[in-house]
Amino acid sequence: MKATVLVVEDEEKLRRVVELQLKSAGFDVEQAGNVEDAMRLADHADVILTDLRLPGSSGLDLLGNLKRQDSHTPVIVMTAFSSVETAVDAMKAGAVDFLPKPFSLDHLMQVVNKALEVRNLRDENRQLRQELGQRYEFDNIVGHSSAMREIFGTIERVAPTRATVLLCGESGVGKDLIARAIHHHSPRTGRPFVKINCTALPENLMESELFGYEKGAFTGANITKPGKFEQADTGTVFLDEIGDVPGSVQVKLLRILQEREFERLGSNKTRHIDVRVLAATNVDLRAALEQGTFREDLYYRLNVLPINIPALRERKEDIPFLASHFVKKLSKDLGSPVESISEGAVARLMEYHWPGNVRELENVLERSMVLANGQILEAGDIKLDTAPKARFATADSFLPEGTTLDEYEQSIIREALHRANGNKSQAARMLGLTRNALRYRLSQMGIES
Repeated sequence: MKATVLVVEDEEKLRRVVELQLKSAGFDVEQAGNVEDAMRLADHADVILTDLRLPGSSGLDLLGNLKRQDSHTPVIVMTAFSSVETAVDAMKAGAVDFLPKPFSLDHLMQVVNKALEVRNLRDENRQLRQELGQRYEFDNIVGHSSAMREIFGTIERVAPTRATVLLCGESGVGKDLIARAIHHHSPRTGRPFVKINCTALPENLMESELFGYEKGAFTGANITKPGKFEQADTGTVFLDEIGDVPGSVQVKLLRILQEREFERLGSNKTRHIDVRVLAATNVDLRAALEQGTFREDLYYRLNVLPINIPALRERKEDIPFLASHFVKKLSKDLGSPVESISEGAVARLMEYHWPGNVRELENVLERSMVLANGQILEAGDIKLDTAPKARFATADSFLPEGTTLDEYEQSIIREALHRANGNKSQAARMLGLTRNALRYRLSQMGIES
């Protein structure tokens, strides 16, 4: 479509000359002799070319009126009274360029074309801003559902701050990716990002791993070693599975969050540190509060900005887009001939309940693509985990006959410990508990170790 230029000039002969030149260059032209007429035509113009001196009101008044209406139309001011002062006033009022009279027609065309480029850039910028509010992918986190778009918006709002964020959600929903996205979009993006898996750290080594130790602090401490928090100085620490932190370490974490200071194991020297803390949990920390296994003051320090990440079964509308994303990603990683996924295959994925969430979806697609032959992943290629799950009770009863609720719970805990070969952390994961919550139940059962 042709661009429209509105020429606002009280001298009719000049208006006519400018009109002929613009029309010969392929523009549509509207004309006005004063500000009042110009305002009636301004909404239809792509560029406005106005004289600075007009009958009744000036070109600066026109600029002011357009600004009050939040108009994005670029305005070029022309006047015979050219000076630095008038040019500055016009630019301050919002003009994109200044055209002193007399001017050549070539100069006129250069200025008009430049103003049209400015308009196009402004329109593109506004469009990008609108799309940003409705983005469906954020640092490899894919989601078209309203819940995920809300999370994307939350990430953009919290990332520039240094506030502590608590990510809550089942295992496999993508808490690690969201933590990295927050760090990447924060002012600390070029600084260290240190992930600490609290479940993977043995309880007797957790304090020294987090806060470091001095030489001779304990048997085998032959050197001084800085901890994870020191390694993350000026950056971000991500505490994954924060519910598994024992009480003795919780006190020191609280001090880090409140005072930004700590001491290495075996040292009396207080060290100050600048870190942002992100934490994640796949269990309800409020239940741990009630059981006394998690400090209330630490919970409220961590829960400044909570982000609850829904399970995949609660946002199944994201599955088609996640499947397409993973097929493209895995096709490159695996060197697989599979390039796309069929509607039938997606329909089969939509029917599954996904207890392992997004991580399980990626694993299923990877397994299916390795075993597939064609370029399109079909419904028959999808290899779901359909292994039957063990049951403790019969289908027509809540509890095994002759068993109380406490006895039933204790039998499940003992079975989990047996399967985990006595490893409390592994048993806690089987039961969906924190390590501290399991320890509390074991003490109630009279099992201390």
